[in-house]
Amino acid sequence: MRNVTAVLALSAMLTASGAALAGERVAADVSCTATAERLTYDCMIMLKGKKSGDPVDGAEVVVKADMPSMPLAHNVRPVQAVPGSMPGHYAATLELEMLGEWALTLDVSGPTRDRVVKKVDFGAGDGEAEHMHGEMKEHGDDMDHDGMDMKDPQ
Repeated sequence: MRNVTAVLALSAMLTASGAALAGERVAADVSCTATAERLTYDCMIMLKGKKSGDPVDGAEVVVKADMPSMPLAHNVRPVQAVPGSMPGHYAATLELEMLGEWALTLDVSGPTRDRVVKKVDFGAGDGEAEHMHGEMKEHGDDMDHDGMDMKDPQ
């Protein structure tokens, strides 16, 4: 009977920790590097729980790209990120239509569900994309439901 009680207690703890992550918002860091092909970038996405700091593993991540200065002007296909070699790491290849500032929308589902928007400047000169002022807008803050209002949160 002790073993059954121990198993039930362990199961409840694991379920509670999973439930905690399920309700937790996601923080993301995105790093993109130019490939040999013009306007194509390999991006590494690192996801973690915003409060816990724990890696968000086992998620499905869809990356959409849009230029805030020209909403709806570009037709960049959303891409499914693939899990990386470490927990919470995901990789995606973006094929853009032009250089400049892009807003990457990360739609996360799986153990938690969230949307994170990161502004990234592609074509920063050294072959790597740079975050714009380190800005990050998450969870629909300052955005319409369609995700197109990309006004500066400051």
